[in-house]
Amino acid sequence: MPGDDVDPRHRIALAYAPKSARPAWYALLLLERKLAEAARPGRDPMMIQLRLAWWRDRLGEESARWPVSEPAFAHLRAWQGKHQCLSALVDGWEATIVGEDEGRELAAARVASYVALAELLGAGSPETVRSALHDIDYPQAASPLPHALPRAMRPLAVLRALALRKARGGRHTPFSDLARVIWAGLLGR
Repeated sequence: MPGDDVDPRHRIALAYAPKSARPAWYALLLLERKLAEAARPGRDPMMIQLRLAWWRDRLGEESARWPVSEPAFAHLRAWQGKHQCLSALVDGWEATIVGEDEGRELAAARVASYVALAELLGAGSPETVRSALHDIDYPQAASPLPHALPRAMRPLAVLRALALRKARGGRHTPFSDLARVIWAGLLGR
């Protein structure tokens, strides 16, 4: 699984996923990056809509019909045919870039996608997943997680810890940052 296709924060988070969960995690993170690229600000809104429509159409198909030229689809096979729910991410990006919903639909789609990932991995705990994603999207309003995230969802705890650290600003040392990431990855909080 190539690590250069995702953000460095995501590579760190992936290290805390159990080996069996990494392909599904990687597929979701890679898809999120691809959609963000397709909807990159500064592009013509019509071109953004066309690019996003292509992704929406492909996610609505069976995996056997996916183009081999797009590596994200090879990784999405790890979702074992449950990838259709990810098309809401496409709608969320479209609403954010073209519409005026200020990212609400995208935030809701991300929550649904990560809850679906938890279900796919047999990790349950949808309320804790929702809380962690809320803290990533709105770190200033973060509160302690109601429960530790299950082992298969520990990358989400790491992403949450990184988002909270960034939002809180202030003076941080590399050691304290590393300790916070390790703590989140090991304990799921």
